[in-house]
Amino acid sequence: MNRGRSPGPAGRWKRLFLVGMEFLLVVTIIYSVHLWRTRDLLPDRGLAAVPTFDLVDLQGERWTEASLSDRTTVLYFFSPGCGVCNASAHQLRWFHRWFGDDIRLVLVVLDWSSVAEVQSYVERHDLDLPVLMGDIPVARRFRVPGYPTYYVISDHRILRRDFGYTTVVGLWWRSVLWAT
Repeated sequence: MNRGRSPGPAGRWKRLFLVGMEFLLVVTIIYSVHLWRTRDLLPDRGLAAVPTFDLVDLQGERWTEASLSDRTTVLYFFSPGCGVCNASAHQLRWFHRWFGDDIRLVLVVLDWSSVAEVQSYVERHDLDLPVLMGDIPVARRFRVPGYPTYYVISDHRILRRDFGYTTVVGLWWRSVLWAT
């Protein structure tokens, strides 16, 4: 019995090893789920070109894929009725305020019923960002499986892509660290 005494060095190393293995297992599971969830998105790491598009924003300005060629851009696909999109909208606002000088954030709305609905979403979440009025062909070209879906692009190439809720740090991580 080892009552009241601390485990010896061998016991501590064994416990540390087991904790490390559990951590590795959790990371492996999370990464595997991530790979499975993003399996149908366009390839990243510069392997795919940005699909063509020609969309109008809420102010009536026309945007194409060439409009995004001057700097790194996060193209963020969302729907006004998406609960995850609503929950992460404040993260987008903060990302734009903190990193907007270096990384452009452009929203593309899909599954919308009226311009008024989109405008209401933008106002409700205080989003001072370009919002492009997307359509089904664009969703298909970008292989948007659900919302939110986002691509980090630069020089007409997709550097990073992901799906689901994200934070300011998550967007920064994908657009700065992983994109380089």
